[in-house]
Amino acid sequence: MLMFAFVPILALFAQPLGTYSAWWPAVIIGLACAAHQAWSANLYSTIGDMFPTSTVASIVGIGTMAGGISCYIINQGSGLLFDYAAAAGDAYSFLGFSGKPAGYMTVFTVCAFSYLVAWSVMKALVPRYKKIEI
Repeated sequence: MLMFAFVPILALFAQPLGTYSAWWPAVIIGLACAAHQAWSANLYSTIGDMFPTSTVASIVGIGTMAGGISCYIINQGSGLLFDYAAAAGDAYSFLGFSGKPAGYMTVFTVCAFSYLVAWSVMKALVPRYKKIEI
């Protein structure tokens, strides 16, 4: 899973390379999405390996609910960020971009490193994978 956590860091190059061709961001974002899917598939199998069969559905449901709530919060926050960046213009800058492009680069940066943060939290909470007894 650590390998898949590093691939989304490529998303940091999507916006700068977009000045050369629209294909670069499309390919890079496609690779980041593929890494996301590989991450989620491995996460589901990790849950199945660690928890008893009778609790897997409940654990997946709790995780899915947390993901849905997080998705709502991220989408609302991104919308507020884009509105602020558009209104601020050149006053808002991030990693060499200003205005609305800086807002997009901020979101790409958060997404790029969120998998490494999630992997670190998972490793801290579960240092060795073994069956959990309930």
